[in-house]
Amino acid sequence: MSGWRCTGLRWPHDGPALGWARGDGGGPGRVSVLAYGKELGFRAEGERHCVGARGNPCPVGAVVPVRSTGARCAECARLDRAHSVAADTIADDPRPYRVYLAWFGPGMVKVGITGEARGAARLREQGAVVFSWLGRGPLMAARRTEELLRSALGVPDRIPYARKRAARAELPGAAERAAEIETLYGRAAALEGAGWPEALERLPFEPVDHAGVFGLGGAGPAARVVTGLVAGGVVAGRLVAAAGPDLHLETAAEGIVVLDTRLVTGWDLVGAAARAGISVPVVALGAGGVQDGLF
Repeated sequence: MSGWRCTGLRWPHDGPALGWARGDGGGPGRVSVLAYGKELGFRAEGERHCVGARGNPCPVGAVVPVRSTGARCAECARLDRAHSVAADTIADDPRPYRVYLAWFGPGMVKVGITGEARGAARLREQGAVVFSWLGRGPLMAARRTEELLRSALGVPDRIPYARKRAARAELPGAAERAAEIETLYGRAAALEGAGWPEALERLPFEPVDHAGVFGLGGAGPAARVVTGLVAGGVVAGRLVAAAGPDLHLETAAEGIVVLDTRLVTGWDLVGAAARAGISVPVVALGAGGVQDGLF
């Protein structure tokens, strides 16, 4: 894998895949489809570099902190956010959007929006265990509905990722998972006529459960989490589950270790023996230590 840099975990369809870009920034990228039960391993080399913005390489090839989930220098991070839906800078976007309710664990439901063309990929990228669409319409109508639910129902639009990861260790049954989000859907639907944008079409409640797609049913609880890579450090094990940006790797020495693939982006990686274990910094799950992103 020499000459390639990881661009993170993707969820194009019903399973995880790792994206790769050439280290020199030229030529097409590639994708490695992952399968549960298979072994994988890699070693980091050199320094971690900025991944650039909006598909363009960083003009200065800046070195970025190993413990940051952003993998961008300050200037590239600014450019990337300036063109994002979350920044509210593209109000005239003509594409249809969908509003969703996503459940990550008991008491953790958020509201959000995503481009209709992306389908449920955004929900898998966030690690949503269960979700349901709420409505569809123009961007600004979707955004106003998101704000309405935040203020009227007290539903957040962001949840710290460390909380999502911790809740994943002990999930209730499928019926209980769906029930909590159904209750909130009912409260949201009752707001029609009380500030609900006319341009937003309400969609029926249809819960989608990702526990099977993530492989969570057959995986044991994770014990430790990687806090960052180091030059020469190895991450290797048997893939037992994945959710959002996380890979759950079973190792002989550490048990199940969670690797947030946002910490992998920007590194040059080469293959390593799948049974080489973990030789990068780790902490007990829930102990923190990562500059976490909120989404």
